[in-house]
Amino acid sequence: MQVAILMIHVVIAVALVVLILLQQGKGAEAGAAFGGGASQTVFGSRGSGNFLSRTTAILAAGFFVTSMALAYFATQAGQAPEAGIPDSRLIEQQQSVPTLDDRPSDVDNTAPVLEESND
Repeated sequence: MQVAILMIHVVIAVALVVLILLQQGKGAEAGAAFGGGASQTVFGSRGSGNFLSRTTAILAAGFFVTSMALAYFATQAGQAPEAGIPDSRLIEQQQSVPTLDDRPSDVDNTAPVLEESND
């Protein structure tokens, strides 16, 4: 469930970026009044404003809802450990790291010794 909401969240975010970049600024309408090329859009001289604005608002609401859902799932996943020094009981529960003194006694690890020569 969480992965599906995350995937929807990413798709909505990408769609929001694309829609916001497609929209014209406020100054683009002045050029259209004097016969500029900005009035020759796919949606007509006025149609794109309503469609893109409405779609952006719907996607923004969806982005907000998915953000809240992901935040809810994150809080329900469990309490994160506090930052800093862990509790002493937690440290004692961790496995000890083997040291050189922990070698098994049944293994013969003695190296051959050369005879001493007194010259």
